[in-house]
Amino acid sequence: MIPRATYRMQFHKGFTFADAEALVPYLDRLGISHLYASPITVAAAGSMHGYDVIDPTRINPELGGEDGFRSLVAALQARGLGVVIDIVPNHMGVAGGGNAWWNDVLAQGRASEHARVFDIDWSRPILLPVLGDTLAATLANGDITVEGDQIVAYGEHRFPIRLEDRGATDDLAALLDRQHYRLASWRVANDLLNWRRFFTVNDLAGVRIEDPAVFEATHALYFRLYDEGLIQGVRIDHVDGLTDPIGYCRRLRERLGPDAWIVIEKILGAGEGQPVGWGVDGTSGYDFMEQVATLIHDPLGALPLEELWQDVSGRYQSFETEEFEARQDLLAWQFAGQLDGCVAAFVALNTDEAVTPAMLRRAIERLLWVFPVYRTYGTGDAAPAQDAAIRGSVRERVAWLVPPGEAHVVDRILAWLAGEGPGDAADAVRRFQQLSAPIAAKAVEDTAFYRSGRLLSRNDVGFDATILGLPVDDFHRLMVERARDVPHAMLTTATHDHKRGEDVRARLAAISTMPEAWAARVEAWDALSWGWGHDVDGGDRYMLLQTIVGAWPESGVTPDFVERVKAWQQKALREAKLRSSWEAPDEDYEQAAAALAEAWLGDARFVAEVGAFVADLAPVAAANTLVQTALRYTLPGVPDLYQGTEFADLTLVDPDNRRAVDYPAREAALGSDTAPAKFRLIADLLALRRADPALFADGDYAPAGVEGSDRILAFTRSAGDRRLRVAVLIRGTDVPDATIRFADAPVASAPSIFAAGPVWYEVA
Repeated sequence: MIPRATYRMQFHKGFTFADAEALVPYLDRLGISHLYASPITVAAAGSMHGYDVIDPTRINPELGGEDGFRSLVAALQARGLGVVIDIVPNHMGVAGGGNAWWNDVLAQGRASEHARVFDIDWSRPILLPVLGDTLAATLANGDITVEGDQIVAYGEHRFPIRLEDRGATDDLAALLDRQHYRLASWRVANDLLNWRRFFTVNDLAGVRIEDPAVFEATHALYFRLYDEGLIQGVRIDHVDGLTDPIGYCRRLRERLGPDAWIVIEKILGAGEGQPVGWGVDGTSGYDFMEQVATLIHDPLGALPLEELWQDVSGRYQSFETEEFEARQDLLAWQFAGQLDGCVAAFVALNTDEAVTPAMLRRAIERLLWVFPVYRTYGTGDAAPAQDAAIRGSVRERVAWLVPPGEAHVVDRILAWLAGEGPGDAADAVRRFQQLSAPIAAKAVEDTAFYRSGRLLSRNDVGFDATILGLPVDDFHRLMVERARDVPHAMLTTATHDHKRGEDVRARLAAISTMPEAWAARVEAWDALSWGWGHDVDGGDRYMLLQTIVGAWPESGVTPDFVERVKAWQQKALREAKLRSSWEAPDEDYEQAAAALAEAWLGDARFVAEVGAFVADLAPVAAANTLVQTALRYTLPGVPDLYQGTEFADLTLVDPDNRRAVDYPAREAALGSDTAPAKFRLIADLLALRRADPALFADGDYAPAGVEGSDRILAFTRSAGDRRLRVAVLIRGTDVPDATIRFADAPVASAPSIFAAGPVWYEVA
């Protein structure tokens, strides 16, 4: 069953199934067809997100357990609503001792019935990087003890003793040496870890979902819930982390059947096509969020904003160069152990004595430095046709990096990736693909986005920060492809993972239409700060100013806002890994940056001027908000509403974007003439979708002709004898003297269409 419109909710012990059940009448009145739930299986105790699953076979009792979930579903079904759930096939949480499967593996090693679940290199004991010092030093300090059948580190970390050693009374060091695991300093994880983790998170262990038995065991609950009609579909978390994403998706489709709605969390690289032929309905919407974001930015702002960034920050590198250096850093700093395993797998394949292990390492490193997408998909008929084009693009990108005389080594690696090299390359290719994905994600989203700050509204999950704005014709082309290839993919502009809220991005996008005025404000505010004697880097100052302006609340500065900005700033500094980091925080620099934020937000002149500038941005920012909202609900696909974003979404990066929602205020506003314009637009379009579901679900997409302006996007969607006509005004509020030619409709004048605002639509 394809949802008509979804509403995303983040479940945790502070917001349970019972809390959601109380909101079912509101969701129904709003026009939602399906609740879209964050992971509902048992997660680490106290988890605020649910992606650290420790038991995929049960519904989390902290959320209300299965009884609570069934009660919620019954309340939804009584009003004709359904449920879609987020599932996590790639990894499981292994910290805190709560994962029974992982504990059994630690206790029994490879003999455990759960050993096949986790992606472990069994050539040596399982490395557990949990100590604050070396094992010898930790033992000498008395920080490791035995309590019953467990080894305890720091009184906090508990690990099972293998069966044969329970009750042993010999030397503690000797006891530890006999276990199926080795305790070690947390600092060695990046280099020595011998099991696949999620990105760089030592608390999340990779799952071998490609094993049929593991697939069935970890998905039995989902299949039961679907077979019983309790859920109608799933969103698959981080599909690119799997060994064979396409094979997994096809297997899941086969088990769930043709009527289930299946979408995947996948980042599409520049020029990468939609997941056609995967057995899924499309992605979970980061690509749509990117497409709409580029539409509302003015490309003419790119050069002045780039020059401003360079002047203030002193960083003259392009984003491509920032990304390149971040990839080099991350591969060397955080993925060295995984790289070693990848290289070793290709070395084992190599039969050419003239190709040395060092040559293979250099080739693999350089490929990972420039890989244009998260990964390729398989080594033969299962791989999509675009894999060949991707490999060709990589060959061009890497040519200038390869040492003289070693280009053929790169070609050999690419041949193995294509399934054309000698020997059984499955393991080597898997290792490369499961390394290229986290390198791309960590280097771009969690590093370069915090180092390069031309305009932060272009630095978000799945975004191409090298592009500021997109021409209307290019957007039309993308929508034609969407209607053809993935008409039922998810459409979203806010998620639990976004770097900044949809209305923060809408406001910052308005800066692209007035870069000179922005530059003048930045110069004045920066000059004001020098009187305070700080030593904060120019790039950090500039990104802080953008964040303050972008997230500026309607109520003005409050203590809560100051703390939110400081929390964002600390995370930004550590993610950038330039002046601070998570591994080695520079607390003095972080305190200096926090003091600057406090000084700015405590200065009456600054506060007044920011408020005035936000007011100057407001007309364009508000128009941007309405445009991206209207397109989310009218273009081909299934629109998702992230919790609480019916009102202005001025949130920052997680955990800020997962804060509690004031639902009573939203319930009171629904249907009120005083509701925000964004909320009224959402409700109106959801009502249209409910009244004419086939038109929105199955209607085609036909661009309308526009004469006299490049700032109008207009289109028609048709299904049978029904028509939806939409026109939006982008990148400003002044209405051009232009005409619009919809299919099967009279010519319309832009001034008349946009007399009431930047969004116009009709169903006929």
